[in-house]
Amino acid sequence: MAVFPPIPLEDWADTKETLHRFLQVVGKVRLAHGPRRNHWWHVPFHLTGRGLTTRPMGLDPVFSIDLDLVDHRLEVTVADGRRASFALPGLSVAGFYRRLLATLDGLGLPATVDRPVPFDLADATPFTEDEQHASYDREMVTRYWVVLGQVAQVLEEFAGRSYAKTSPVHHFWHTFDVAVTRFSDRRVEQPDEVDPVTREAYSHEVISAGFWFGDDRVPEPAFYSYTAPEPPGLTDEPLRPDAARWVESRGGHLALLPYAAVRTAPDPRAAVLDFLESAYAAGARRAGWDLDALRCPTAPEPG
Repeated sequence: MAVFPPIPLEDWADTKETLHRFLQVVGKVRLAHGPRRNHWWHVPFHLTGRGLTTRPMGLDPVFSIDLDLVDHRLEVTVADGRRASFALPGLSVAGFYRRLLATLDGLGLPATVDRPVPFDLADATPFTEDEQHASYDREMVTRYWVVLGQVAQVLEEFAGRSYAKTSPVHHFWHTFDVAVTRFSDRRVEQPDEVDPVTREAYSHEVISAGFWFGDDRVPEPAFYSYTAPEPPGLTDEPLRPDAARWVESRGGHLALLPYAAVRTAPDPRAAVLDFLESAYAAGARRAGWDLDALRCPTAPEPG
């Protein structure tokens, strides 16, 4: 399959909604049983050579849940060698939820999900009742996985260019995006009313970059970057390549590069890296980060 193959939202919107809820069910298991990390880094999924993994969690016993998006199966693996799996196509969200909990229970693992409802999705039908979301287009799920893996490799390359404290490249199951975040050493004073999730995630100044597959607000796949807190004058900074632009988002601004523009570029990988570097330099300059001190010797000059 080509580098950055087409994945228009309208071609798999129903499948994406179903898969997103599958990931949220598994993600809530990870949230409950993964060792806590700073900035909620214990919560997202990581990529494997075949799909997604929760990584090992629990203690007695240790176990993991993997989504094999090549063979389209969910597999639960226990450290003592036991394993069980089931096929993903043909399941509604309710059916997936029941199968996962039954599989965990059959292996003697924790088989409960706190708050078994979707997080921050317009349709908040409880997982146990959701028979409506049941679409699973194998070809589009495979394409999603291919795009996810290719994007993650470019984000890994970008991440390696900085000495700043940097998150893993990880796939957030609640927002269905893949992202990497650089941190400054300056703490952020937040109002008392800020929720604990936001307070921990944005405890320090950050510049984050990533990719999403499209949603109701931005109905096309796109690369993005944002600086938080947003410094004054951020949108006066130039972005590259020409297709990149600043857009308003939830009271702030995102640097946005449509996936379609990347796919048609002479060198798609170079176009993405150029965008990420320009958005990072914009945020870092306006926030007063020391770009030269944070730049690895092999990274390009900020510009």
